[in-house]
Amino acid sequence: MAGNKILNVQPQYVASAAGNLLNPNVTAVTGPVGFTMTQPYLVIKHVRITNKDSAAHTLTFWKGATGGSAGGTEVFWGSYSLAANSYQDWYGQMRVDSADFITGSADASQKVTITFDCEIGVS
Repeated sequence: MAGNKILNVQPQYVASAAGNLLNPNVTAVTGPVGFTMTQPYLVIKHVRITNKDSAAHTLTFWKGATGGSAGGTEVFWGSYSLAANSYQDWYGQMRVDSADFITGSADASQKVTITFDCEIGVS
């Protein structure tokens, strides 16, 4: 039986307003006749944030509803100040189901990127 597959999400900018960064939901799930396909899930193993600016920037990331930024749902880094021209790594295992969104915001747009390394599987 095949296991999860590796998924490398390309770097993307973290916006200055809370925005969706990662969600495994598939809107059209089809399969062969007599087979019911289920939604995929992600297991986040590594996250890297990179500040390409000459000034420090503050970032927060959440796990929850689409566009969510509710207090108490912070993950990875909460109100974290990332030094100028530096990066920070997170390692662990966090499952993200089809109803979950990883969202984030920074104090300035187009200064910080985020990259996810995940495994993708089917429940």
